[in-house]
Amino acid sequence: MPIRQLIYLVLAVFGLVLPWYHNLAFARETGAMDMASFVAGVFANHASASIGWDITIGCAAFLTFASTEAKRLGMKHLWLYFVLTFGVAFAFAAPVFLFMRERAIAKQRAEA
Repeated sequence: MPIRQLIYLVLAVFGLVLPWYHNLAFARETGAMDMASFVAGVFANHASASIGWDITIGCAAFLTFASTEAKRLGMKHLWLYFVLTFGVAFAFAAPVFLFMRERAIAKQRAEA
């Protein structure tokens, strides 16, 4: 496996584990995973709001790029990256997409 793919996989693991550790801790602290309380926490102060907007804008850019790039490369299951972004974590979805993108590019090169 090429080093770049390995890096993307390692980042995907961290992007799954670290956000969900804190998501579950939040749910334990508040008694539930209430989205209204979660969003209120994200925008509780300027520091957290900065990160919240950073991630929101990064997600929009990522999903725009992923949509066009997946179509260009003939990648299947584009919808999955939207589900992973909003259902799991942006920090997970982006590295998974980049890993799969690298595989699609390698496949095209091998077929050429």
